[in-house]
Amino acid sequence: MADLSSNAPPNQIWVAVKKQKVWIASGILLLLVAALSPDQARDSLGFVAQSLLTTAPYLLLSIGIAAWAVATGADNLIARAFTGSPVLMIFLAALAGGLSPFCSCGVIPLIAALLTMGVPLSAVMAFWLASPVMDPSMFLLTSGVLGFEFAIAKTLAAIGLGVAGGFIVMALAGSHILHDALRDGVGNGGCGAAKIRNPKTVVWRFWNHGDRVEKFGKEAFKTTLFLAQWLTLAFLLESLMLAYVPAETITSVLGGTGIGPIAIATVVGVPAYLNGYAALPLISGLMEQGMAQGAGLAFLVAGGVTSLPAAIAVWALVKPRVFTLYIAISLGGAFMIGLAYQGWTLI
Repeated sequence: MADLSSNAPPNQIWVAVKKQKVWIASGILLLLVAALSPDQARDSLGFVAQSLLTTAPYLLLSIGIAAWAVATGADNLIARAFTGSPVLMIFLAALAGGLSPFCSCGVIPLIAALLTMGVPLSAVMAFWLASPVMDPSMFLLTSGVLGFEFAIAKTLAAIGLGVAGGFIVMALAGSHILHDALRDGVGNGGCGAAKIRNPKTVVWRFWNHGDRVEKFGKEAFKTTLFLAQWLTLAFLLESLMLAYVPAETITSVLGGTGIGPIAIATVVGVPAYLNGYAALPLISGLMEQGMAQGAGLAFLVAGGVTSLPAAIAVWALVKPRVFTLYIAISLGGAFMIGLAYQGWTLI
């Protein structure tokens, strides 16, 4: 742990604080609630504990999948999605983005590698759009919080958005928008390039290798801390939302079956989305108060694709006009997905 004593350098203290910023935010929020309403603080703590206990089986499965992917090297399989005809690449890239347990920290170097190695932007866009919305861990948590049917819908939405975006980019090939798409100075992708050029063999029986067992343990610990901090904050926010936001307000703004609530949820999802794990219990609480299911899905899709990590990955590598296209496809696709799912739930 970082030394937080008075003798620690200021920059070291700041780094340690940044690493714990989510826990600190939860603590400050709880202290504020306790100062204003001790009973609500006690109720919120109970709500957080009960919610974590309810989702514990899904959390354990999610942590196991994330650690398994790193220990076995299964993320190397993503390299196989970018070979073949352009149409095939779009479908495989969308599947890889929506279904693979790919580590978010490797997205930028991986995408840089794909772009600079000549992989068509259509396939890259398909991966970009699908990747932030769904992965196996997210599927399990979505099933636990919002139900299996909603998790299936979100998975299909991720893949469908990726495929649609890929074909839109393919149709615009040769246009000014896609000409010279890369930013100046984008390199060969570093470690991400190695996965594309020389994909390593996946070691399924990782427990026979001491170094891979160590990787499993480290990844499991890291994922546990990540999920614990974000879900604690999310459930705390949900408890306050349920306590102080009138249900009739949610119903009037985001309820119903019209286009309006879905359009609002699509736009609101951009600034309000914390991350994929934190958003699930928040949407669950909103749905309990009358939010339409189509609006909920639109919020999760729009928020996921335009979330800060996902957007930064795109902005860092391509020219602003390509980034604008990415945002337009994201929001337009999320809105259409919300409409389609809302229509499905009414059948």
